[in-house]
Amino acid sequence: MPPLLTGRAPAKINLTLHITGRRPDGWHTLESLVVFSRGGDTVTLAPGEPLSLSIEGPSSAAAGTTEDNLILRAARHFADRCPGAKLGAFHLLKRLPVAAGLGGGSSDAAAALRLLARANALSLEDERIAGAADATGADVPVCLSRRARMMRGIGEQLGPPLALPPLIALLVNPGVPLATKSVFARMNIAPGAAAGFGKHPEIYPDMPAGALMAVLRKARNDMEPAACLLAKVIGDVLAVLSAAPGCQLVRMSGSGTTCFAVFPDCRFAARARKAILRAHPSWWTKICVLN
Repeated sequence: MPPLLTGRAPAKINLTLHITGRRPDGWHTLESLVVFSRGGDTVTLAPGEPLSLSIEGPSSAAAGTTEDNLILRAARHFADRCPGAKLGAFHLLKRLPVAAGLGGGSSDAAAALRLLARANALSLEDERIAGAADATGADVPVCLSRRARMMRGIGEQLGPPLALPPLIALLVNPGVPLATKSVFARMNIAPGAAAGFGKHPEIYPDMPAGALMAVLRKARNDMEPAACLLAKVIGDVLAVLSAAPGCQLVRMSGSGTTCFAVFPDCRFAARARKAILRAHPSWWTKICVLN
């Protein structure tokens, strides 16, 4: 039997998320600085087996039915573009919270496409891989390379990779899922209208840590106010993180309920995590490096 192929599906963090408007077709447009963690879910592929998916892990119960999973959707889009290509049996170890603003499903799908590319000796630059990513979901293309970059449009316009200094962050999720469409509905931007929230500050390659933090403080997550109205616990998470000693920046990631705080080093992050778990033992927390 061919050897199993294994890939990492890291969390996608929106350090910034500016909503620029809504297209006439109803899709919202954005500008977002996206980075990735160094840990997350794990996807395994047994090449040559019938296409299937099994799921386990602490977040498996919330991942939905396997037939609706983005991994199988990505594999089918890949098969449509590569007739006769080798598929296989996928296994997902689901660690990241679901509907949490971490792009977990999109990252899983991107990991599956990377494994299919390896199994079929295809480059990730192959237009068929990119096409399958585009067809699977708006966040899948940016997750394919796992590199920090600006994302614009509805997610299809990707800027060049950015060499950013690593950020020590504490991720906190209170265990409440929140659907992206619900947050957009609460924002109530009319089709064809501009959001008018303000221009995104400039991000450039090789920014030093001090300059990056200054830019991040000027930026925003425009979905945060609407999300806080729908899930008031987000405000609690933001307040708890803001009060942690050493905290340099606090923000919600994406449209979900996960929030992050940036700290100067792991010691401050670990102290904050310990205090948070003492007061809120059911909250999901993770210290990670983002870049």
